[in-house]
Amino acid sequence: QVQLVESGGGLVQPGGSLRLSCAVSGNIRSIYLMGWYRQAPGKQRELVAYITSGGNTNYTGSVKGRFTISRDNAKNTAYLQMNSLKPEDTAVYLCNYNDYTWSQWGQGTQVTVSS
Repeated sequence: QVQLVESGGGLVQPGGSLRLSCAVSGNIRSIYLMGWYRQAPGKQRELVAYITSGGNTNYTGSVKGRFTISRDNAKNTAYLQMNSLKPEDTAVYLCNYNDYTWSQWGQGTQVTVSS
């Protein structure tokens, strides 16, 4: 089994920044994707960004240039640096581990962007 623990959410004003962390533990394979998703009230869960074991990244269009995903393989931790936050970024953010045989979700962390 794999466990994920997210942290770093909170309340921030528009234009502000937050950094989310996702620590992975348990039966971790050497090659796995880490992804950040978000789900706003009444909306479907959407992929925000993902990063491969080799460091290749992909972002959804609305966050390009504002969000940066990274990972520390030695610490089995993924990060999402979020800058220039907008009210429409408000959502529960969830990280996901996927080693192509198993997918595991974290419990999520609330991000609220409001003045």
